[in-house]
Order: sequence, then C-alpha cells, then structure tokens
Amino acid sequence: MQGKRILLGITGGIAAYKIPILVRLLKKQGAEVRCILSPHAQDFVSPLVLATLSQEAVYSEFWNKQTGVWTNHVELGLWADVMLIAPATANTVSKMASGACDNLLLATYLSLKCPCIIAPAMDLDMYQHPSFKRNLATLAQDRVQVIPATFGALASGLEGQGRMEEPEQIAAYLQTFFQQQVQVMQGSGQKWLITAGPTREPLDPVRYLSNHSTGKMGFALAAAALQAGHEVLLITGPTQQELTHPNLKLIHIETAEELLEQVQANWSWATAGIFSAAVADYRVAEVASEKIKKSAAQMELTLVKNPDVLAWAAAHKNEQIVVGFALETNNSEENALMKLRSKKLDYIVLNEQQNGVSGFGSDTNKMIIFDRAERRLELPLQRKSEAAAALVQILAAPHE
Repeated sequence: MQGKRILLGITGGIAAYKIPILVRLLKKQGAEVRCILSPHAQDFVSPLVLATLSQEAVYSEFWNKQTGVWTNHVELGLWADVMLIAPATANTVSKMASGACDNLLLATYLSLKCPCIIAPAMDLDMYQHPSFKRNLATLAQDRVQVIPATFGALASGLEGQGRMEEPEQIAAYLQTFFQQQVQVMQGSGQKWLITAGPTREPLDPVRYLSNHSTGKMGFALAAAALQAGHEVLLITGPTQQELTHPNLKLIHIETAEELLEQVQANWSWATAGIFSAAVADYRVAEVASEKIKKSAAQMELTLVKNPDVLAWAAAHKNEQIVVGFALETNNSEENALMKLRSKKLDYIVLNEQQNGVSGFGSDTNKMIIFDRAERRLELPLQRKSEAAAALVQILAAPHE
C-alpha cells in the first residue's frame, strides 16, 4: 500500500476506539491517511490522537469558526484513492443511501470520484433490521463495498453479529482491494458470467415451483473470481446471499426464461461462463391468473420443458470457457459425464446432495471436476469459499 491515499471516515460508534490502531497499521504499510470525523465521532475518538498517528490534519467541520477557512470536501474526495468509512453506523448508512448531506463526511462521500468501502458496526437487532438491509442493498447498487460486521460481544452486552471487523482484517481487505486494481489495470482480469441460486416458476399469483438452492456456491464463485481480479456479471435467482464489489454487476431474475434472456443479452461480453444456478427443468403450461383454490382431493398440472440455458451457452460460445454444474443423488459420475458430452462443455462440476454436508443449503461442498477430455479431479470436502477458490484457480490455468 506504499503511497496509496486512504480517506478514513469515522462515525459516532463505540467501535471508533479501534480506529487509531487501523491508522497506525495503514501508515506502517506506507499508506497516506487523512481522517474525517462525523459530528458525534469525537465523543468516541480523539482528533489529536488521529492527527498524531496519521501525521495529517483531521477534518470535522465545513469551515473553521476561528479562521473562517472553508474545508474543501471536493478536494478531499479528489485526493483519495479510496474512502473507507469505519465504523459505519446505521445512521450514517441510512443517510448515505438516501443522499442526505448534513455533515462534512457525507458531503465528501457525495463528491467522491474514487471507490467507497464501509465497515458497519451496530447492535445485532439493528444489523438485522429490514430498513438497514434495504439501505445496504441501495449502497450496493451505488457500488459501495461492504466489509461485513462480525459475530461477538457487543457494547449492549449481547452476543451476535454487529461488531466492526478488526483493524488487522480491514487493513488486509484494503491491501487486497489495491492488488485487484493493479490486476485490472494490467489487463490480467477476465470477464466472467456466473449464474446462481434457484429459479421460481409461478403456478398462480402466490405459488411457484422451485428447489432448495440457496445460492451459496454461486456467490462464493463470484467472490473468488473477483478476488482473482476478474470482472463478474452475477445473474441470480431469489436468494438471501449478499455481495458487493466495484467489479461486480448483479442481475436478479425469477424464472428460467428470464435467466435465458439475461444470458443471451450478455453472453458476447463474457470470456467464461460458470452455470451454477439450479434451474427448474419444467414450468406449468399455463399460469393461473388467480389463486388456485383447494377443492378436489387431487390436482393435475400440465408441465412443459424450460429452456436449457447451459446448452444454449455452449452452443453459442465463441472463445468462452463453459462450466456446468451437476447435482446428483445417484449414478453421479455417469450422469455428470453424460451432461459434459451431450452439451459439449469445457468442464462439468459434480457434487452430490448430502443434506448438511454437500449440495443445497450446506456451507461445505465435495466436488469432482471433469474437463472436456474427461480427466477427473476430486477435491476434498471443504467450505464452499475454498472450493470456489480452487475452481477459479483451475479455470485460470492454460487450456488445451
């Protein structure tokens, strides 16, 4: 981080006591650090301590009431390579999401030309509140990155998620952020289209056909690809997973037909496609316009085949690498290889559904990867994030 310019926004939360440690870590790694305090931040951390550690003036007001000198928030935003807001309280996150501008920190944020990263900190119920989640989703659309809060003891005396990430981990996040920027500038990054989560096929206005996919694997693959310096277009069905990154574009879909439309619209952009979404094979022939009432002891549905998104991508590839997923419960390898051959894929990733261990809903996965020559590579049972990183590394290797 030698010579990198980090604009550190500090808001009024108890976690601000950790910020002097972060400033010292960043300075040790060669970064330049300037601090902006919200009006309430000074109740939790001393401007004198921050000025001493950063070796820079600390800013908190629009103008100096003694000298009349104006603080140029636009110049601060132009100076920075990145703005980090830590801790980011629920109040500040709400104001950022709504575009409020009632203090110097927010005015600077609204003037930024560089990326912004936030490290939230608050009590566990606030962190899970729907309004806070909506605000985070809005900031994600504004391309603000989030360093998620961690689990542990909170100032309220409760235990749960809401603690600001530790200074050492925030510093490591920033280091990775700058490394990724270098990779993109050097052109080492590729453009990856990744599908994730389930699809939902409506029966009537309130019911649908779907599956148990949570999207964890697809989001882990997107995170690993971003970590490797790639641009990612993530097309996802309904899921509770969250991911933000300046090199990520996120598209939400519901049905298999919507998924196909988005893949078709963006396929020429991609250099690789990883199709990990669990797409419903069938949909009802006719969706009821009103809720289907319970009447007879039995009900018959006429189902029609959904489009095969993976087959379409493989049939229309130019130089793209196409990776399919096969979730099986029996004759696993035979079925996966049949899919590899019939759809002419470059890779097929096989994983078996073992509730709580591998497949839908689990945090771990046990994968077997076959390439187009049907060479077999078995990975151990590991966390989905680790399995995703391993797959990304395999795909980054030279191909025959």
